[in-house]
Amino acid sequence: MFEARDLSSPVAAVRDEHAADAQVYDCDRDFETLPPAQAEELGLVVDALEPASYPADWLPADAPQLLARYASSDLTIGMPGDGSVAWTRQTEPPVVIVKPRVEGSPEAFVDFLLAEAFVEVGLDVPEHFLGFFEDRYLELDETVALDSNGTYQVAAALYDGWVGLQTREVFADWHAGTDADTDTDTATDADAGAHPELADAWQDAGNRLEDRVSGLSRAVARGETDFADATELACASIKHAIELPAPFAALDTEAYRDHGPEYAIRWAEKTFDALAE
Repeated sequence: MFEARDLSSPVAAVRDEHAADAQVYDCDRDFETLPPAQAEELGLVVDALEPASYPADWLPADAPQLLARYASSDLTIGMPGDGSVAWTRQTEPPVVIVKPRVEGSPEAFVDFLLAEAFVEVGLDVPEHFLGFFEDRYLELDETVALDSNGTYQVAAALYDGWVGLQTREVFADWHAGTDADTDTDTATDADAGAHPELADAWQDAGNRLEDRVSGLSRAVARGETDFADATELACASIKHAIELPAPFAALDTEAYRDHGPEYAIRWAEKTFDALAE
């Protein structure tokens, strides 16, 4: 089910800097959430399993079943929206899992996804949006005028955007100590945080998103993109330092980074009030 993955030198360096004890495995099957039996197989390759759990009263009555399972004491590895590389601190040491869906992706992009996972593990941020919103998820649910799945998607996006405000500072520093006109082999020990290959992959991924993001507001207004999908794309772009259109630009702020859930809920209130007009 799980096979240890070799890392390129730049990715291994990022792991050493941000999550030195993390283990990395390829999974032999694709997943959004691992079935319990498969999740427990991680116990064969780690020292301990410590399932996350949250109070049931943090969830609305119509919460998606997977979210209710994640909040319970069941070991739940991977959730919708995690993407091609998932990580968890419900294991000791932390584990990063690469899904088969990465096959065919450029190697540089996969390296970026792995490096991003190590940076997130090192930030000690919550593993999932439920640990971010906590009991205020009920307030967000009341504010977002969508069904339970749409609310889940918006919540996951808002959390992703908040994390992206922090990780992009690290990504930008990957260019530190290098000069476009200078051979990077001349970097000194003081430039140990410089990872130009990963920085280029981060920028390239952002460039691929720019055209899609710039037209988001118009696409939502014309009904070509639903609001939850637009929020997901916009928030995923925050980590790439892409300029966002309204109303998503209000999430690309220090205020959001500093005030987190409170700011996200206020943004949702103002945004859905405007959409209702």
